[in-house]
Amino acid sequence: MKLQQLLSYTRKAVDDYKMIKDGDKIAIGISGGKDSLTLLYALSGLRRFYPHKFELEAITVDMGFKGTDFSEISGLCRHLGVNYTVVESEIAEIIFEHRKESNPCSLCAKMRKGAFNAKAKELGCNKEAYAHHYDDVIETMMMSLIYEGRFHCFSPVTYLDRSDITLIRPLIYVDEKDIKGFRNAYQLPVVNNPCPVDGYTKREYVKQLIKNLGSESPGLRERLFHAIQTGQINGWAKPE
Repeated sequence: MKLQQLLSYTRKAVDDYKMIKDGDKIAIGISGGKDSLTLLYALSGLRRFYPHKFELEAITVDMGFKGTDFSEISGLCRHLGVNYTVVESEIAEIIFEHRKESNPCSLCAKMRKGAFNAKAKELGCNKEAYAHHYDDVIETMMMSLIYEGRFHCFSPVTYLDRSDITLIRPLIYVDEKDIKGFRNAYQLPVVNNPCPVDGYTKREYVKQLIKNLGSESPGLRERLFHAIQTGQINGWAKPE
């Protein structure tokens, strides 16, 4: 996928769900993975020509795994003209050494979001951008069906009243396979995930389930996404 195509998908999502307004200051959560670095490219590119003017801050919450190096990401942010902040934390030590969590994902996500929200507010941001893509949308809905017994998914735009900040997801129209292509084409400085439970989650199981079902029923992913947009899930109806 080329940058122009990425910008086209991103702008469509931003326009469809009115994600960005004049004067917004948006914090991008940079995990170091391909998705968040693609989002960094997308919003920094959109910033150049989008009719509503906005600012960007890139923020990484360093979980504290030894040997993790974000210097190349820092260089990319300088190249794109985006201020970059690394928030040091001891999340990995707390979860894996002190608490010895057997199912650490929920607590880890809560702690990372808390650190990210605090830094975003400190930097004066009124919005945060997460890098959830097309496949994440479908997988989240399927996880909700399978494990919670309800037809639900996160919204493209969510107001977080506790932190008084709005969360946006500009990559919801971008396929994961296209993000992989973008990563390769633009040689994104991906930082490998050092988490010991990476790849052994319920989400990974659901990802493989959708892949297997899709091989038997072509067009499944598109039908699932359409069901989300038309199924009266909160926040998914396109504004008039």
